[in-house]
Amino acid sequence: MDALWARGEPVSVRVVHGDLADRDLAYTTVMTVLSRLADKGIVRRERAGRAWLYAPVASREDFVAELMLEALALTGDRGPALVRFAESVSGDEADALRAALDRERGKGKR
Repeated sequence: MDALWARGEPVSVRVVHGDLADRDLAYTTVMTVLSRLADKGIVRRERAGRAWLYAPVASREDFVAELMLEALALTGDRGPALVRFAESVSGDEADALRAALDRERGKGKR
């Protein structure tokens, strides 16, 4: 996913494989992973001649936020999980959360 997010445009398996050359992955491994990500709806796949081009469906931030929401769904009571999460973030991260919450509160007052 990092390779796709870094590119910012649809790319072929060959391009992704080249971007991951330092990992010594087989071309077919990269092709299989991209195909499975497309089957799961995490990336979109479009034809370009004989090749498939792949691109992320969501930004990195949206993808991670969705993972966090899925993790929260695993608990019956989200409150304690959210409190534990809030207690584990850095000061800068807490400030970012506070600012986002303040923006949301401001939207509700309109």
